[in-house]
Amino acid sequence: MTSGTAADPESACPIAPVVDLVFSRWTTPILWALNEFGRQRFVELSRRITTITPKVLTQRLRQLERDGLVVRTYHAEVPPRVEYEISELGRSLAPLFAHLAEWSAANLGKVERARQEHDGKERIGVRRNPH
Repeated sequence: MTSGTAADPESACPIAPVVDLVFSRWTTPILWALNEFGRQRFVELSRRITTITPKVLTQRLRQLERDGLVVRTYHAEVPPRVEYEISELGRSLAPLFAHLAEWSAANLGKVERARQEHDGKERIGVRRNPH
């Protein structure tokens, strides 16, 4: 790469596509729930992730199925039943989630303290306009 030439984001950060895939808004809670609690029906997932709308849950499940991270099983019964479970590919993310959970437990308090310290400094530095 020559000076002044911008690299494409994937070359600059090879994990960017993985972050986009796994850490989009609703992907992580869905994969976490399926990994922790096993096979679930749509209504069970929506009860576990209470802040997601049914429309968005449907969209995310379809995308996760397309990406190979979730398996959808249709049971031709009366009434029909559909179940979702994490795939082997999705399950391979479990160690990553475990490390992130450990990091979270060890460090989120530090992040919050840093935020409070930063915000306190900003308030002190702000001067009111006399006009």
